Amino acid sequence: MEENLRLNLERPIIFFDLETTGTNVTHDRIVELSYIKVYPDGTEEKKCRRINPEIPIPPASTAIHHISDDDVKDSPTFRQIARSLLEIFDGCDIAGYNSNKFDVPLLMEEFGRCGINFDIAGRRFIDVQNIFHKMEQRTLVAAYKFYCGADLEGAHSALADTQATYEVLLGQIKRYPELQNDVEYLAKFSKIGKNLDLAARIVLDDNEVPVFNFGKHKGKPVRDVLKKEPSFFDWVMQGDFPKNTKDVLMQLKYKYQQANKQEKKEVN
Repeated sequence: MEENLRLNLERPIIFFDLETTGTNVTHDRIVELSYIKVYPDGTEEKKCRRINPEIPIPPASTAIHHISDDDVKDSPTFRQIARSLLEIFDGCDIAGYNSNKFDVPLLMEEFGRCGINFDIAGRRFIDVQNIFHKMEQRTLVAAYKFYCGADLEGAHSALADTQATYEVLLGQIKRYPELQNDVEYLAKFSKIGKNLDLAARIVLDDNEVPVFNFGKHKGKPVRDVLKKEPSFFDWVMQGDFPKNTKDVLMQLKYKYQQANKQEKKEVN
């Protein structure tokens, strides 16, 4: 790791990576979670643990991360470690590789199954993959070779990928003078588009108006769709969408309802 560079932090930041049963955010489960918690003084806290997903791990997934059903049969379930994990993430910004679209939403789903709200309000998210794609357009293995000058040993091991992600971000800051060593800046820079939810299903258009970014109503203002086709809201809430997307849509619906009430008062 680069010895002469440290992240400029106001509060702790957690780099984390998941190995899972698959790539479906709403249905797949975590089989391994690793994190590196970096404190403002540079102190690092590292941990990697296996998790029993309570569903079979498909052979195709095992072929990638080399974790089988036997490897996790005696491991704790997510429900058993959820509270302690929530404390670890409490008050921290979050960083990862493709984490905004995959790891964070999937983690939120796991907490949701336990009846726990993983609050992301006020957190800043740095997606190292987005920074990499904006700068170089490659994979994590290539990113590690490019920025760190070495081959990535143990790729697709959660801890190896997490360590690599942390080192790649430091390498990116060192390589590009325009990248400020500031979590607020890096979080904004690594964000792709003006999405309101992590999966970018709801985004802001050029006029800063929330619009749907998928399906038959793609590009249409959320407020108009909810007014003209209320059933679309129910379809999304009951559908195969990440919890974070549903939460954002629920918040927008409530906001528009309050605005409509205020408008009626003013008219009367």
